[in-house]
Amino acid sequence: MVKPLSFKGEKKPKKRKRTEVDPTADNADPSNLAVASTAAAASEETANDDSWVSADVVGDVQGPVMIVLPTEPPTCLACDANGKVFTDPIVNIVDGNPASAEPHDVRQVWVVNRIYGTENFRLKGRYGKYLSCDKYGILTATTEAISALETWTVLPTPDTPGTFQIQSQRETFLTIKESTKPNGTPEIRGDATEISFDTTLRVHMQARFKPRLKASKEEKAKEKISRKELEDAVGRRLEEDEVRSLKKARREGDYHERLLDLKSKNKHDKYG
Repeated sequence: MVKPLSFKGEKKPKKRKRTEVDPTADNADPSNLAVASTAAAASEETANDDSWVSADVVGDVQGPVMIVLPTEPPTCLACDANGKVFTDPIVNIVDGNPASAEPHDVRQVWVVNRIYGTENFRLKGRYGKYLSCDKYGILTATTEAISALETWTVLPTPDTPGTFQIQSQRETFLTIKESTKPNGTPEIRGDATEISFDTTLRVHMQARFKPRLKASKEEKAKEKISRKELEDAVGRRLEEDEVRSLKKARREGDYHERLLDLKSKNKHDKYG
């Protein structure tokens, strides 16, 4: 289930933390408590990450996204309450770099989901209607149902990593048409028959929905553990080489085996 969209600076309601280990239990293992605490912290940090990052591969494209268009100045795909689809200027951008773009208006955000059992996608706008393309290439967002007109394929752009083509079921592409009017805004259509610069788009998404970034953050968080947590888990003060050994074991996946070895050594030292 997609979580509600959030922007930087918004206050988030506090949530009750859940852990898999009851710290009040008589048989609670300090090592398990440390792992549970670290995992919970990593999960909360990832869930609250409201920064926006670029999608790198098609597998990244999910959840709330902003579709950055190849225009100058930079614009993105947007829709209004009447279902009109248009290009909207990007305000949140650093030094004119499209890679830093973030939405400032929920009309610029689309929720992307893969259609179950297929490789196709649907794009839902701010007002709960899906992006549609008719046979003339005219884009709208006025329907709550999914048909071939609301079904899209996201393709990586050949030779341009980190960019995409969004293709309709008629095998036409989203494209930009420059305005013929002085200072006019570009038009977005869905009738391009060939890949070109005008069809090459970037997709920005909230970091918490990016699979590889999420996994990387959680993995790094698992590696972090204090000396005190390690000593509590073992039940005694540790030497420097023992601390290094346990931290290395956490990175390599044999932490519990190494922890058991040290606990066994405690018993031998006590009764030997």
